[in-house]
Amino acid sequence: MFTGLIEDIGQVCEISSSAIAIKTKLDDIAVGDSVSVNGVCLTAVKSEQYRFCADYSPNTDKITNLSLLKKGAFVNLERALKLSSRLGGHIVSGHVDATAKIKNIEKLGSFFRVVFSLPKEIERYCADKGSIAIDGVSLTVSKIFTQEFEVFIIPQTFNNTIFKFKKSGDLVNIETDILAKYAQKALDKKDCAMSLEFLKENGF
Repeated sequence: MFTGLIEDIGQVCEISSSAIAIKTKLDDIAVGDSVSVNGVCLTAVKSEQYRFCADYSPNTDKITNLSLLKKGAFVNLERALKLSSRLGGHIVSGHVDATAKIKNIEKLGSFFRVVFSLPKEIERYCADKGSIAIDGVSLTVSKIFTQEFEVFIIPQTFNNTIFKFKKSGDLVNIETDILAKYAQKALDKKDCAMSLEFLKENGF
């Protein structure tokens, strides 16, 4: 489990369709540890000081943007959440739902407005002011349009994640809010007493 608060920008040393090696300033990653790499939960299978290796499955290769990475590419890194840690972002599982394309990046004063395509398979889990993880970064959906959505990124987040390297046309990993998934699953059940009216009445 993760929070979506990036700890380091790592750099890819080696990459294949099933394995990745990453250089990082994080010096306490041990074999067996979970690490979020661009929002993808991977397990360290080899660890050296300031470097770790991880394998990933064909399904992960298909769903995420990992296969698009090249040697030297930068990636967002976050170590797994400790039970004693503050949950500063939101609950992020590291299980990517889809990739989305960056449609536009616009600087507004010191902030950045970024517009993404909205894949049909995740549309039902996205809501205005809802949480979303983009390349592992915990963000808030500002507004949803037809087949697109926007977020506003503060300078601290933009300058300390790989967003500072992004450009229009790039693909990013998307993980929707896990609470939205459970709520939608409950609503999908025919015998469920929960309804949109019930949720509104109870402050959701």
